[in-house]
Amino acid sequence: MEGIKVKVPVRKKARIEIIPLIDVIFFLLATFVLFTLSLNRIQSVPVDLPVGKPSTDKPDAEPVTIQVSEVGTIFWNKELIDPGEVPSRIAYYKTQTEDPRILIAGDEKARFGTTISILDEVRKAGITKFSVETRTRPTGK
Repeated sequence: MEGIKVKVPVRKKARIEIIPLIDVIFFLLATFVLFTLSLNRIQSVPVDLPVGKPSTDKPDAEPVTIQVSEVGTIFWNKELIDPGEVPSRIAYYKTQTEDPRILIAGDEKARFGTTISILDEVRKAGITKFSVETRTRPTGK
């Protein structure tokens, strides 16, 4: 018996056709060239931008520092004052300053109650810009 011969087709190797690729590249090149040439014709809306000028306002004044010490003494900008003077000084400062600001500070062992009473006096005077310093400083500094 003779074997049956089956003809198996020979597989062709895959080829990359270069001619269609060149056509695509030229198409893309032409598209980008035409696009960039059309960019010159784009019109924009004229806008009048604001011009900055230096401020004529006077610089902000330094805030008044009220410091409370361990023994309850009070310093107004490093000047030792009587605790009874605090309300009158705060009221006078508010009338003399356009934008009153107060910094309340304490030394390392200052009593919290005295600091709160100073804070209450500042709030009674109607001063809304006040800060409480969170770091300690030496007494009277």
